[in-house]
Amino acid sequence: MDAPSLPVVTLKIERRSQHPWIFQKMVERPAARLPPGSLVEVRDRTGQYVGRAFYNGHSRITLRLLTTNPDEHVDPAFFTRKLADAITFRRDVLKLDAVTDAYRLVHSEADGLSGLVVDRFGDTVVIEFFAAGMFKQRDAIRAALAEHFPGCRFYWFAEEHVGKQESFDCRPPEPPPPGVITEHGLKFRVAPGSKHKTGFFVDQRENRRLLASFCGGKRVLDLCCNTGGFSVYAKALGGAADVTGVDLDETALELAKQNAKLNNAQVRYVQADLFPWLRDVVPNGERFDVVVLDPAKLTRDRETVDVALRKYCDMNRLALHAVAPGGVFLTCSCTGLVSESDFLESVRRAAWQAGRQLQVFKVAGAGPDHPFLMSVPEGRYLKAVFARVT
Repeated sequence: MDAPSLPVVTLKIERRSQHPWIFQKMVERPAARLPPGSLVEVRDRTGQYVGRAFYNGHSRITLRLLTTNPDEHVDPAFFTRKLADAITFRRDVLKLDAVTDAYRLVHSEADGLSGLVVDRFGDTVVIEFFAAGMFKQRDAIRAALAEHFPGCRFYWFAEEHVGKQESFDCRPPEPPPPGVITEHGLKFRVAPGSKHKTGFFVDQRENRRLLASFCGGKRVLDLCCNTGGFSVYAKALGGAADVTGVDLDETALELAKQNAKLNNAQVRYVQADLFPWLRDVVPNGERFDVVVLDPAKLTRDRETVDVALRKYCDMNRLALHAVAPGGVFLTCSCTGLVSESDFLESVRRAAWQAGRQLQVFKVAGAGPDHPFLMSVPEGRYLKAVFARVT
């Protein structure tokens, strides 16, 4: 049976891009009002077929292309295929099950599912919606995921600003009880539904392991330590002599302490803002052989990227004063709107202002379960710069 015909949305331009986002200014307003998240057929201004997409006239990203194949329909079978492909890549190609039971299953555009992120934490699957269209398909998405993770618990959510921008009302279920996941032999308590989004940052897995390799017998400082990922790795896997974690968030530090205990790791956690804390300890001569700086996202707004870059510069300058000569410094940015080149420039400026020289030996990103498409550079959001400080 043929699929029902879809409303047609026409572009003001000829299509000359592989990027799945088409912005409001490029789209003709449809004659009839279409609810946010409607499935539509897209044609360019010459009448040429472009693809099938989610339409949202309220959103700056008005169209999110899902397929350019005229013979491929966006139905429950479409989501079954796409999710199976994403999960098979993680399990059979990346072989992540041998390393961890917590990893990203779907990374939005990179897996052909714009507006959807899915993470696995043991027997809990966490779904984050970024688009009204994906939210409308939530039943098909959950059904397809349940085929691969039978008996799993689901938790789903959308950040408040996303719901407003996309005009949909995602009401999360009761959060599942906190669980324990394993990563490179270490255990971490994960609390989906807490204000820390999915409950644990799986994107830093490989960077945590690499950082641990520099920590044997060293003094380590983990700034913006969150739930203790880097600090626990430094002590439990890296054999650090002494580890201090600093964060302003009391609930995150409570989880960090539980994670240290789970791994029999002695870590000192301090609740403090990193700026006054560093200004107190550095003049006292406190120095650390390994310093990690991994702050939360600093902006979601293109208008305030310059402000974010200045803040990165300020915090990196202060952190560099705490690194012992010859020490290792890992500085990170998960702000997607800040490019790698701009972040590196802010770190360079910070080093100059601090009177330090940085010998960068690795610039990394998120783990391989967070792939990105060459045509969608926004998917490459995490920057992790490893350097030796002289």
